[in-house]
Amino acid sequence: MGKVVSSASTSLDGFVAYPDNDPGPLFDWYEAGDVEIVNHGDLPPFHLTSESADYWTGWVGEIGCLVVGRLLFDITDGWKGEHPIGVPFVVVTHEPPTDWKWGSTGNGHFVTDGIEAAIARAKEIAGDKSVGVAAGTIAGQALAAGLLDEVAIDLVPVVLGKGHPYFADIAPADVKLGDPTLIIRSSRVTHLRFPVVK
Repeated sequence: MGKVVSSASTSLDGFVAYPDNDPGPLFDWYEAGDVEIVNHGDLPPFHLTSESADYWTGWVGEIGCLVVGRLLFDITDGWKGEHPIGVPFVVVTHEPPTDWKWGSTGNGHFVTDGIEAAIARAKEIAGDKSVGVAAGTIAGQALAAGLLDEVAIDLVPVVLGKGHPYFADIAPADVKLGDPTLIIRSSRVTHLRFPVVK
C-alpha cells in the first residue's frame, strides 16, 4: 500500500496562497523550463526544468487518488471532473453539491464524515498507490489525526506575507518532521520531502 502524502507549492513564510486564494508567484516554476508536461483536462501544459520534470513525473506516478477540501473544489469547479494529474479525487465537505454538472465523470467522490473517512475512501480508490492530500485545512486535519506519512513541499523563493498556511488550524508543536529524504534544486523552486515522525 502507498503512503499518504501532503504536497503544495509553498512560500518561504509557509503560505500556499494569498488570502483571496490567488497563488501569485507560487506557480512560476511551472513555466521555468523547456520540458513540456501535458496535463489532463483543460489545464495547459507546464514547461518545467529537467530537474522539476523528473521530480513531477515521479510524484504524479505515485499518486492514485487525491483528498481535497471543499474550498479548493469550489475554486476549481472540481477541475470539470478531471484533475490535471489524471487521478480521482475525494472532497471533504459538510454538504456535497447537488448540481455539479461534471459529476457524471465518476472522478469526484464526496465524504461528509471527516478526514479519517476521506483518507480511508481515497486509499480504497488508490489501491497500491499513494494518496495525495491538499495543503491547508485538509493537510492540517490529516496531520493532527496522525494520517500523514510524508510532507512534500515545492519551496518557492518568495515571501507572501499573509495568506493560507500549508498546515491550517494546527498547533505548531504537532508538526513533527524528520530529516529530508529528498532535496532537488531547480529554477524558481526547491523540491523537498520530509517523513512525518509518529
